[in-house]
Order: sequence, then structure tokens, then C-alpha cells
Amino acid sequence: MHPILFQIGSFRIHTYGVFIALGFLTGIILALREAKRVGEEPENILDLSFYSIIAAIVGSRLLYIILNYRYYIENPLEMIKIWSGGLVYYGGFLLALIVGIWYIRKRHLPLWKTADIIAPSIAIGEAIGRLGCFSAGCCYGKETTLPWAITFYPTQLYSSITALFIFLILTVFKRFKKFDGLLIWLYVLLYSITRSIIEIFRGDDRGFLFEGTLSVSQFIGIILGITSVFMLGYLWRRNKMAS
Repeated sequence: MHPILFQIGSFRIHTYGVFIALGFLTGIILALREAKRVGEEPENILDLSFYSIIAAIVGSRLLYIILNYRYYIENPLEMIKIWSGGLVYYGGFLLALIVGIWYIRKRHLPLWKTADIIAPSIAIGEAIGRLGCFSAGCCYGKETTLPWAITFYPTQLYSSITALFIFLILTVFKRFKKFDGLLIWLYVLLYSITRSIIEIFRGDDRGFLFEGTLSVSQFIGIILGITSVFMLGYLWRRNKMAS
């Protein structure tokens, strides 16, 4: 683990924050390029990215605090220390989704086309950001003696690798997609599946439901996975009927 990238006196640059920032920046750059490619205004995508990033940070931190409320009741000042880790991806995704839909409707942008523009950026952003989790030591796995492990399952790296894999799949599919909305819901489906599997190997306390049967993230993943299958089928049928 390497939580501090470098330090000069009392001034510190946290590795976690650097990777999160790099993830956001890379995602924005790719989204702007994709907007140009499909004939949408990059300025709208830039504004959408700004609002979505703020919502993602607030939502992911808020859900983390809720899941660990006992600790934060006793240590309220720790709530603002996001540079040390402590973000729950689904919280950020869901709040960013709500804010994103609000902005898209406000600017009268095509909903599913716009969502497809940013879908690969979400995946590559997570692939980079999860390296920050690994550096900070959060989101760790259970103890194991596997040869590639570091006393625990490197679930942060598992998440980074699967996010990169999803990004590559979306990059291929965007060239051949038959209807708008394919990329964003394919992303949701693939992420829900891979995240739910990785959750099995997680060792940190994330909150559980149904007497410990499912983690909160697995429960959310099941709901989003079912929703994504439904939406993919619905959008495919709608496109087929319109053609």
C-alpha cells in the first residue's frame, strides 16, 4: 500500500485522490471526443460531466457514511476525509444518474444517445480510480495465500481489471450498435455481474442484508442487473418496430 504519493513537510498528496482525479479527467476527455464523433456538442457533455462528478463524489461518500454510521457518529469530522478512501461506487453511480437525467432533460438532449457517449468513460474512470483504492488500502479482500495476493485478495485490482475489460467491450460495441441506450445498459449489466462476483472475495465491512446472505452492493447489483436486461430488451424491440 502507498497511501501518500509524496510529502513535503506537512503538505501531502494522497495517491487515492490522484488516481480518482486521473480517472475523472480521462473519462471526460474520452467523452468529449466521443461527442464530437457522434455529432453532439462537447460543451454539453463537459457540463454534464461536471455535475455528474460532483454528484458521484457526494453520493458515493454519503452511502459509505450510511453503511458505517456508527463510526461516523463517534467521529463526525472524519466524514470529510475522502482523500483517505471511503467511497461506495453504487452510491455515486445512482446519484450521478439522477443528476445526469435532470441535466439531460433540462438541456433537451437525447437521453440514450447522451448516456451512450459517457458509458465507456464511466468504465475507464473506474479502472483508473480503483488503483487509488489499492494504494489507500480500502475496498480490500479477504485473507488468502494465493500467489498473486498481498495477504488478502486484491479485490481493488480485480475491480480495475474488470472495469478495463468492460471499457474494451463498450469500445467495440459502440462501432456497431443498432440502437441508442445499448452501451449504458450493457455497462450496467456487465458491472452488476462482475461487481457481485468480486463482492464474494471482499473482506471489509460493507453492510449486509437478509441475515448476511447478500451485501448491500450485491443487492443493488441484482436490481440493476434485472433492470438492465429489461431495458436492453425494451430498447431493442422499440428499435426493431421503428425500422
